[in-house]
Amino acid sequence: MTGPELLVLWDIDGTLISARGFGGLMYRHAFQAAFGRELEGPVDLGGRTELDIIEETLRQHGIEHTEESSRLLADALASSFETRRGELPGHGEVLPGALEALEHFADDPRVHQGVLTANLKSVALIKLEEFGLAHLVDFEVSAFGDDHVDRAELVTFARERARHIRPFAHHEVVLIGDTPHDVQAAAKAGVRLVAVATGRSSRQDLHRAGAQIVIDDLSDLKELTRGVWAT
Repeated sequence: MTGPELLVLWDIDGTLISARGFGGLMYRHAFQAAFGRELEGPVDLGGRTELDIIEETLRQHGIEHTEESSRLLADALASSFETRRGELPGHGEVLPGALEALEHFADDPRVHQGVLTANLKSVALIKLEEFGLAHLVDFEVSAFGDDHVDRAELVTFARERARHIRPFAHHEVVLIGDTPHDVQAAAKAGVRLVAVATGRSSRQDLHRAGAQIVIDDLSDLKELTRGVWAT
């Protein structure tokens, strides 16, 4: 074997950053821009892929889910984030230990790291740029919420994109995330998981979803590193 020993894929929202409702606000702006009407009710973003959320949002508002209508809302969402990207830092923060953890693994030649996120690729980049984290992950080996509706399938995209580095076996891929959706995606894709209780899900929620390794947050780098390298 040559090259890094692990491919580490980070979730973004609730794991690396907290944006405190900014995504829901952008959905409201995007829906108005795309369809000329108000979004009704809250949007449950909680770890689901953007394609999944868009499909449900359209259905709830009586709009036929087609490739065209889905793309219309996705483009409006990306535009809303781009237009108001400068407001992001004021709505949230980098979560405790996230910067240090990313720097640690970026400096470790045994690790190659990207993101595996429910966000659209363009939105993921905006978020990480605005919070000063984008330079620490490789977007070319990452997977995003506009790649596939099923979060578990995003693992396949990331592994395929990393093949130019080397093929990573299932046990050489580690997801780090904060929701049961992350837990379920890792289990379905057959890769390893470190769950962090920094989002809306408690340690108990994550354990109930099937997570074997759960940590409180990313601030204890030794604990996180043990979890990443656990066999």
